[in-house]
Amino acid sequence: MSLEQDIKQAKFRNEHHKASINIIYTYNWVMERQKALFDAENITPQQFNILRILRGSAPRPISTLQIRERMLDRMSDPSRIVDRLVLKGLAGKKTCTSDKRLVDISITDTGLKLLQRLDAKNAEMDATLGALSEDEVKTLNILLDKIRKPD
Repeated sequence: MSLEQDIKQAKFRNEHHKASINIIYTYNWVMERQKALFDAENITPQQFNILRILRGSAPRPISTLQIRERMLDRMSDPSRIVDRLVLKGLAGKKTCTSDKRLVDISITDTGLKLLQRLDAKNAEMDATLGALSEDEVKTLNILLDKIRKPD
């Protein structure tokens, strides 16, 4: 289906306006499909993102400031999300030994196992872009990176 049909809007100011709306609409479409995978594990997309970041830094713990710098959704509150992950046993939190004002965050074995279960569902996650060929996905990545390039 086309964007016009999906959102029932026939006119746009110009192609740039249409592309901006299309990116926002497609982002929400992708997130809705991936949300089902996260719901099955009782986590949110933001919690998944932080677990992914923690796994990438393991075995070295990182601070919430470092987590914020790496997050996909920069409007999220990493401290609050980390606290929820700690309550679920997916992350650990302890005072930094070199600076008592900082808190070190690390992924637990339970958190790693959860990510392994999600990794096993990579085909489902990749299927979100399944209508595109490998070359088209590469082109899409190049174009998306180009949009974010500074002037």
